[in-house]
Amino acid sequence: MRARILPFVVRGIEPSSSSFAGSLLIAQPSLGDPNFRKTVLFISSYDPKEGTFALILNRPAERTVGDVLPEKELGVLNRVPVFLGGPVGADQLVFAAFEWHPDTQRIECRHHLGIDEAQQSAVAQNTVVRAFIGYAGWTKGQLEAELQQNAWLLTKPTPGALDMGHSKTLWRELLSGFGPKFRLAAEAPDDLSRN
Repeated sequence: MRARILPFVVRGIEPSSSSFAGSLLIAQPSLGDPNFRKTVLFISSYDPKEGTFALILNRPAERTVGDVLPEKELGVLNRVPVFLGGPVGADQLVFAAFEWHPDTQRIECRHHLGIDEAQQSAVAQNTVVRAFIGYAGWTKGQLEAELQQNAWLLTKPTPGALDMGHSKTLWRELLSGFGPKFRLAAEAPDDLSRN
C-alpha cells in the first residue's frame, strides 16, 4: 500500500486520517488576512461534506467571562478567560471544553456548551474551559483549498497548547517546530525595515 503524499505541511497527523478534527491549524507567515494573521486554531469539527468549525487559541481578549457578563453570577465560569475565537458570529459568546485524553494523546473539543455543561466541565479532570467571542468556519472544500494554497500548517496538539502562559507566544513556538526556515520566519519582525 502506498502512502498518500499530502501537498501541504503536516506534522504529527496520520496521512490516512480522514478528519482534521482535533488538529491545530497554524497560519503560515505569508497569510496576510488580519482575521488570521499569526493565529493558531483548534479544529473542533471537520466534515468534508459540511465544512469546518475552529476556534482561535492565541488571541486572548484580556477579559474573563465575569468581565463580559457582569450582570450574571456564573460561579467558576466567572474566572474563565475570554478569547477572540474568529470572525464569524462575533456577537456570540461560545463556551468550549477541551478534554485531554492521555490514553490516545488527543484533545477533544466540545463547543457551544450550555451554562450548566460548561460549569461541570470547568471542574472536570483533564479539561480546560474557555469562552470565545466568535469562531472560524469554512464551507465544504474551502479549508482544503486553503491548505492546497499553503495558507496553513497542520499539527497535532499537546495539552500545552491550552496553557494561558503560552497563548501570546503559541504561534511562534509552534511555527518554529516545523524546521529552520519556519523558525526564521517566526522570529522575523513584522516590519523588516525596523530590523
